Parts: sequence; C-alpha cells; structure tokens
Amino acid sequence: MEKRQRRFFSREFKVEAVRLITEGQRPVGEVARELAIKPERLREWRRQLAPALAPAPRSEAEELARLRRELATLRQEKEFLGKAAAYFASRPR
Repeated sequence: MEKRQRRFFSREFKVEAVRLITEGQRPVGEVARELAIKPERLREWRRQLAPALAPAPRSEAEELARLRRELATLRQEKEFLGKAAAYFASRPR
C-alpha cells in the first residue's frame, strides 16, 4: 500500500482560507472543495485562527453608527417583507 505524502500549508494560506468562510459567508464544504482540502481541516484552522483574525475593538461611536445602519437596513427589510406578505395573502389562488 502506497503512503500518501503529507501536505504542508503556509500560515498565509490558512488565514486566507479561513477568511473565505468568515468574511465571505460561504459554507465550509464549498471552500474546502475549492481548495482541495478536507472540511475538517478547514474547521480546525478556523478554531485555531479565529482569535487572531478577530477585528480590532471599535470605538463606541463607530459601533453605534454601525448598529444604527444595521437597524435601518433591518427596518427596511421588515417593511418590504410585510408588504410582500400582504400582497401574496391578497392574491386569489
């Protein structure tokens, strides 16, 4: 039986792989297939590197501004979904 040679990955490769799943909001399996690695390995890298990749703490003013923008977006989405639900509820079948 032939033994497979062990693959080594640089820290930069691991960091970029983890960023693809954290910042890009892509599934681990999809990114793992793209990079030709096992999903378990990618999850392990995420656990190891997550503390190092965490964004720096923001000032309270920046955080408040970000939360206000997010709230405005969520309110718009809620309003749109309410209108869509009313539209589909009123349509005859």
